[in-house]
Amino acid sequence: MSQRSRIFRFHLSAFMCIVLFSFNSSSAADDVELYTPYLRISVPPGQSVDYTIDLINNSKVTKSTGISIKGMPSGWNYTLKAGGYDIRELSVLPGEKKNINFKVDVPVKVSKGSYRFQLVAGQLDTLSLTIVVSEQGTFKTEFTTTQSNMEGSPTSTLNYQAVLRNRTADPQHYALSAGTPPGWSVVFRANYKQATSVDVLPNAQADIAIDIDPADRAEAGTYKIPVVASSNATSEKLELEAVITGTYGMVLTTPTGLLSTNITAGEKKRIDLVLNNTGSADLKNIKLTSSSPINWEVVFEPVNVEILKPGESTRLAAIIKAYKKAIAGDYVTNLEAVATETSSKAIFRVTVKTPMIWGWVGIFIILGALASVYYLFRKYGRR
Repeated sequence: MSQRSRIFRFHLSAFMCIVLFSFNSSSAADDVELYTPYLRISVPPGQSVDYTIDLINNSKVTKSTGISIKGMPSGWNYTLKAGGYDIRELSVLPGEKKNINFKVDVPVKVSKGSYRFQLVAGQLDTLSLTIVVSEQGTFKTEFTTTQSNMEGSPTSTLNYQAVLRNRTADPQHYALSAGTPPGWSVVFRANYKQATSVDVLPNAQADIAIDIDPADRAEAGTYKIPVVASSNATSEKLELEAVITGTYGMVLTTPTGLLSTNITAGEKKRIDLVLNNTGSADLKNIKLTSSSPINWEVVFEPVNVEILKPGESTRLAAIIKAYKKAIAGDYVTNLEAVATETSSKAIFRVTVKTPMIWGWVGIFIILGALASVYYLFRKYGRR
């Protein structure tokens, strides 16, 4: 055999060995595969991703392989479990599969973007996975509400609903506080229980109910209420807005509170009055009216009040004139102050006395009657 023939046969044998080895290796690699339907997942910072991955043995012999992770971003934590145990190597019977629980914890403080890594089964198969962080991660607290503006009167309770989110990597103990005007009160409720503080786990949240009770005499207007959740590591402020519509009320009375008087038939009597605004809102264009017996007259000074502020009072007068033919006795006269929002009525008992002249006339009539009787007795008595 020539030298050239021997060289040719050597190269041919080497080539056949390489082809055969490659074929066997490829077949062995194809016999085992890693599978999950979720290859690309989008989550916010601080979220945990739980993969269920199948290690499938398609061959006719038992396969054993190491399980490892490559390319995991720095600072990210993960666990590999099978059958409830942390694993680094698995063995799979022919035609069967093993479930791998692969959990990846995305850090709270992480940049927005796509992160790729691989789950590797030794030399048998590699599974590429991608987690897309949907927003820029921050190490902070979030305190939010969907309805920051509420409206009510001083006698109502304003109910706000807020969410406290812990965007840090550690559990936080938050103290809850609010800055309110004098006389106002605030009650916090977490998990339906009254509280002044709340514990929130990393990347978790707590629902906070905030009940604000305005002062009983709070004036109408818009009030800003800062609410703060603070811990040793972080804090956040939520600004609420309370719109107080005000209450309306007034009282018409006299300086002494006495609601009775005397008057002589046909004459006038001046009654001093006081009108108080007992509400928390302005009263405007207050009109004064009366209801009195027939043929009586009532005149107010002044006849209306343009504006009366909360807590203020003003002096008025009512001039009552009784009917000249009114007989002696007690009469009722209603005096009323009326605004658009409210009204107040003062009920007066007026005692009417007859004029003195009618008393003298009565006396003279009686004396005349007695004189007539005396005269008749003298004239006809002897007969």
